[in-house]
Amino acid sequence: MYRREIQVTTAAEGDIVDITPDVRAVVRESGIAEGMVNIFVSGSTAAVTTIEYEPGVLADLTRALAGIAPDSAAYAHDSRWGDGNGRSHVKASLVGPSISVPVARGGPALGTWQQLVLLELDVRQGRTRTIILTVTG
Repeated sequence: MYRREIQVTTAAEGDIVDITPDVRAVVRESGIAEGMVNIFVSGSTAAVTTIEYEPGVLADLTRALAGIAPDSAAYAHDSRWGDGNGRSHVKASLVGPSISVPVARGGPALGTWQQLVLLELDVRQGRTRTIILTVTG
């Protein structure tokens, strides 16, 4: 097993950061040719997933998440804590904090148009996110 943390800095809510090159590098570093890599973001207002990293589908994802947890809705979390990021928690919970991807021939077994991304969902100004990568095989 090989474990490494990487840091990703975001600028604002809605940032979608392609972390595929980082994941490929960590899998390569691990020396594991066949197995799994788990990608986990610590924090309850960010998420990781796969997507085709192109402007149209990124805008579609942002719009879909806004429809599921709109800015204008009332959130019990906001009433309790007053931090205004109830929608951020809901979106992050729906997408999820982690994803596991097979490792084949020394790299993540992604499709041609499939990238791994970090979604910054917090309403506060950018953050530095810690992503924990665990490669097993």
